[in-house]
Amino acid sequence: MPENNDETRSSGEGYADPAVEERHHFAERRDTGFPSKPPVTQNNPNPLIWIMLGVLALAVVLFVLLLPTRLYPVEVSGKYGFIKRDGSVVIAPQFDGASSFSEGLAPVLNGNSWGYVDKAGKLAIAPQFDLADPFTDDGLALVGTGGKLGFIAKDGRFAINPQYQAAGVFGNGKAPVLINGKWGYIDKKGAMAITPQFDEASSFSEGMAAIRIGNTHGYIGKSGKIEINPQFTVAGDFHDGRAVVKTSDRFGYIDKEGKVVIPMQFEAAGDFNDGLGLVGLGQRFGYIDKSGKLQINPQFEKAASFYQGLAAVWVGNRQGYINRKGEYVWNPRA
Repeated sequence: MPENNDETRSSGEGYADPAVEERHHFAERRDTGFPSKPPVTQNNPNPLIWIMLGVLALAVVLFVLLLPTRLYPVEVSGKYGFIKRDGSVVIAPQFDGASSFSEGLAPVLNGNSWGYVDKAGKLAIAPQFDLADPFTDDGLALVGTGGKLGFIAKDGRFAINPQYQAAGVFGNGKAPVLINGKWGYIDKKGAMAITPQFDEASSFSEGMAAIRIGNTHGYIGKSGKIEINPQFTVAGDFHDGRAVVKTSDRFGYIDKEGKVVIPMQFEAAGDFNDGLGLVGLGQRFGYIDKSGKLQINPQFEKAASFYQGLAAVWVGNRQGYINRKGEYVWNPRA
């Protein structure tokens, strides 16, 4: 499944190591049930309490109704479409490739070109790119054309013209770019925000970004200052206050102070999302909670981190989706 979203990684072919995947590309009204006028007696609460409860219940209902519909890419017989969280098909499989929805749009592949569709399945940005990542919270998407990478806005126009041989997606207002063999960061206008100086750099997440100096990885803050000294052989992005790291031949997790909070014990590991972290043991993938306790036993040959309540998993070459309880909402199918 050609997911190219840095936030919703696939574990790759075979028993992959999701923490070391390539980060840089070339270039989802009901009745409240409260009585309207409860009788006022010594045995009944004050009417004001009922009013306040009714307002609170209505607010909860409106919040749920106004939540955006989450959609997830699926493959059926070689074509890609999108399902809702309950597994119902919303956009019929018709594309040659697809990635995740973000900011109301999702990259889709038609033939050899990538474009973007809205949640009705209508093309919002015509297929024209060699590569396309999902939009980020910063409102920009990394795309590739003509051998170079640049960034587009949601209207499909270039906000930063294609000019980079390698780049990462925007996060916290900055994006990593490769210039003359070193990685630095640009702002949303394309101006250099952190001078190119790193041998490798990832996107910012939760105010920090993994970088490599020489053979070891550490973390910088938004100013570019080193916050966690380079000391790891692999370093992932921060999510849910945790980042996957590797020392020697095992993976574990650190907090934002660089303290190991889940010991180095896993053969492979991926990002935390929705309170669960992807880990590999015994050639199978499962999920742990933030204390390191297994919540979904290792059983999948390939798996991705959770994204908005669901995680893509593979049994053989068949892809499915599970919820946080480990239950299938979309059974594995080819």
